[in-house]
Amino acid sequence: MLDQLLQQDKELFLILNNLGTETWDGFWMFMTNKFSSIPIYMSLAYLSFRQWGLKKTLLLILFAILMITATNGLADFFKYGVQRLRPCYDSSVTELMRLVKDSCGGKFGYFSAHAGNTMAVATFFSILLKDKFHHIGILLLVWAILIAYSRIYIGVHFPLDVFSGMVIGLLFGWLFAKLFIFALPKIRL
Repeated sequence: MLDQLLQQDKELFLILNNLGTETWDGFWMFMTNKFSSIPIYMSLAYLSFRQWGLKKTLLLILFAILMITATNGLADFFKYGVQRLRPCYDSSVTELMRLVKDSCGGKFGYFSAHAGNTMAVATFFSILLKDKFHHIGILLLVWAILIAYSRIYIGVHFPLDVFSGMVIGLLFGWLFAKLFIFALPKIRL
């Protein structure tokens, strides 16, 4: 059963990865670059400041940093615990795929920390900013999906790695947003 799922995951990866063309490579490399999200993070900090004020925004940013640290730590735990090869190290797909990046990254890829962190941030801020900025959740979800897909497009993660990362990110984003809401009245700011 698991072998069949993993084989289907590889087949889906090859379909999605091979949809790419050199025309779009630059766009997807931009999307996958962690520094390209800095304007999003700055915008979220500004919107948080508008909704919560300076002291609560600083606390919110602290919660976001803790959330990303937890998500990233869990991704590392799974990568070295599960030891699923990234596509570029998997001999059953290496010759059939497009590796858009110069390098593949670490040897193991389950689950995608990029997808997990981005979805965690999207979920966290969607929950906390929804009252004042109603459509923020849709924009952040689109952003998170684009980042997640970029990992398949450039050839460094299988779809299951990305989907698992998104689910973990969704859970961590929800959990940390609820913790922030719970902690906020108890902290004097």
